[in-house]
Amino acid sequence: MNKFMGSNFMLDNDTAIELYHNYAAKQPIIDYHCHLVPQMIAENYQFRNLSEIWLGGDHYKWRAMRGNGVPEAYITGKETSDYEKFEKWADTLQHAMRNPLYHWTHLELSRIFGVDKVLNPHTAREIYDECTAMLQTEEFRAQAIMKKCNVEVVCTTDDPVDTLAYHKQIKEKPFGVKVLPTWRPDKAMAIENPANYNAYLTNLEAAADMTISSYGDLIAALKKRHDFFAEMGCKLSDHGLETFYAEDYTADDLHRIFAKVRSGKAPSQEELLQFRSGLLFDLAVMDHESNWTQQFHIGPIRNNNTKMFNLLGPDTGFDGIHDVPCAAAGYKFFDRLTQADSLTKTILYNLNPKDTEVLAVMAYTFNDGSIAGQMQLGSGWWFLDQEDGMRKQINALSALGLLSRFVGMLTDSRSFLSYPRHEYFRRILCNIIGEDVERGKLPKSEMPFIGQMVADISYGNAKKFFEF
Repeated sequence: MNKFMGSNFMLDNDTAIELYHNYAAKQPIIDYHCHLVPQMIAENYQFRNLSEIWLGGDHYKWRAMRGNGVPEAYITGKETSDYEKFEKWADTLQHAMRNPLYHWTHLELSRIFGVDKVLNPHTAREIYDECTAMLQTEEFRAQAIMKKCNVEVVCTTDDPVDTLAYHKQIKEKPFGVKVLPTWRPDKAMAIENPANYNAYLTNLEAAADMTISSYGDLIAALKKRHDFFAEMGCKLSDHGLETFYAEDYTADDLHRIFAKVRSGKAPSQEELLQFRSGLLFDLAVMDHESNWTQQFHIGPIRNNNTKMFNLLGPDTGFDGIHDVPCAAAGYKFFDRLTQADSLTKTILYNLNPKDTEVLAVMAYTFNDGSIAGQMQLGSGWWFLDQEDGMRKQINALSALGLLSRFVGMLTDSRSFLSYPRHEYFRRILCNIIGEDVERGKLPKSEMPFIGQMVADISYGNAKKFFEF
């Protein structure tokens, strides 16, 4: 029987054990999509205590705590102490058995802090004090944690108006982990609120050092910033979308709609979709010209609890899974790019499990043989980055594409403690493949190739695909 969080955690057969320990475990981490704050990396941030590094900004934990009946004062409130919040988290975790948070929490305690105790209300004080003491040392500052976790590359998520000053600071004072920006132009598409959009354009004008008075100016300004991001080492873009956008439009439509919004008037629903369709296409062309990889995260519906949004703002645990159709628009969008010879390397992520096979098949419809894995289904994302979601993603990619070309896991996290999620994924991957070998569904004689495939999915494919 496996010991909880022991060396063979989640490895249920001999082949899985061999694959994980001999091929997966030793691979460095390429975390090509995350939400770490570049300033904290550049300044080698030192965390005050375990609550700050663990609970600050982690809406996964906040959702669980609310579900456990914890008042908001002990989650995001200013009137309670950090330890009081931690106590509530320790109590919640005991009730979170079979939620991935239970595994992630104990992996982080074990792999990063070397603490193998089970966290519950009885051990909370001891664990809190022990880990907080470690966080006061040089070995547990932000950069040291990344190195401790064998991280080789991290790609943050950055708006086109960002100066990337902290990325520049990191480049000038390297510490052994490559930290690169990722282009996230979602706000450039958000014309539904003209006041907010025009305020954003003011910032874009300043960043691009030019006036934006037409759609052509918008594209020119974004291109200047795109080129700047490329100079700073950016190799990926990312779009967070409810669905793909591929309405019919003309150049005149885009200029007219932009002028309308620039004058402070709200677009109609048709105009909104036309503008998003046109700009998304133009942004994809820029990515192709720069040989970047574009990522599309499809399917969230955001800020659904108006009361809590007004109180706490976005990204605080009140987003959900949307059920908007994505197939027809996705095929039309990528077909346009293909016809224009402007389809770059692409990764598709779905939030709604109904779209897993949809996006797996969509990706392989547009591969042209020029690059292995040119277009592919991405890892289980957000609500789906747990064991069941990862298994379904791996199985769908295996059945409808080539698992061997998969670029593997990412954290999508704001936390410096999230790197054990890569281990979690690798153990699940090895167990799935090990099951097939043990059952005679894959040949034992091909173990050298299978082992290399596991190593490549864990690390090598991402290294080669993104050209890091």
